[in-house]
Amino acid sequence: MPGEPTQRIRHIGILETAAPDAERLALWDIFKRRLHELGHIENADVGFDFRWAEGHTGRLAGAAGELVGRNIDVLVTAGTPAAAAASRATADIPIVMATGVGLGTELTQGTAQRHPNVTGISDLPPGVSATRLQLLRDAVPGAKALAILADRGNPSSPLAARETQAAAGPLGVSVKDYWIENASGFGSALAAMSSDGMGGFVIAPGALFFAERKSLAALAIEHRLASISARREYAEAGCLMAYGAPIRDNYRQAADYVSKILRGAKPAELAVGQPTEFDFVVNMKTAQPLGLVLPDALLARAEQI
Repeated sequence: MPGEPTQRIRHIGILETAAPDAERLALWDIFKRRLHELGHIENADVGFDFRWAEGHTGRLAGAAGELVGRNIDVLVTAGTPAAAAASRATADIPIVMATGVGLGTELTQGTAQRHPNVTGISDLPPGVSATRLQLLRDAVPGAKALAILADRGNPSSPLAARETQAAAGPLGVSVKDYWIENASGFGSALAAMSSDGMGGFVIAPGALFFAERKSLAALAIEHRLASISARREYAEAGCLMAYGAPIRDNYRQAADYVSKILRGAKPAELAVGQPTEFDFVVNMKTAQPLGLVLPDALLARAEQI
């Protein structure tokens, strides 16, 4: 009707550590569809403003600043480096982590001490690092030394490395950390693991590793290294195993958080969520070139082979 006020479009900024490839865009489509289910219609009452770091974490601070300067209503992040950059850029705009490790990092030191404008989903619940190391040890039972591949640019990697190291003693193995600065360091890191006699390696959670999972899988096979990661997509790309929560669920849950905030909830009122359901996926085609015969007991635990 003439004279009626028009509804203001609420602007959702999205800060993504990875590149806008087809798989990442599909995940954000899941996020948008969930918002639509909750009554938020693109170009009618919500709009989206994307910034992609394309794996270059040094770009995140500037991109976060740009989004904050556009007076967005909510800032959604993918990847712990993106969440960290967002939290440094604003203490006022609500931040929702779609993926990333919040608990135990600079973002949240437990519910009582977390940044009041940060909420979302934390991808590294207690015990999951130990489970990944146990599964890797079970896949290569003769190995006395295993590794973790970690990203110096990701605030979640030190936490994953500490938890993995802590789990090593009870399993009767040693764990060595191998740190990379960017994807160009993958080859030398895995060559060093092979030279050092590592039986396999854990891939720390991280957007950089996810984006480069096909390269990692190929290098692991080249160096005859068993690997386990946080997402089934790694195993589908050629890594030996994956144990973790389905990434698609994160994007649906992130939309739930955003909807509540757009309707008036404060981030501090919304508990940081942690996954409760996990997939264990084994790629048997990868076991063959690695020369592994995986135990029946291990395969019996897998949801998908």
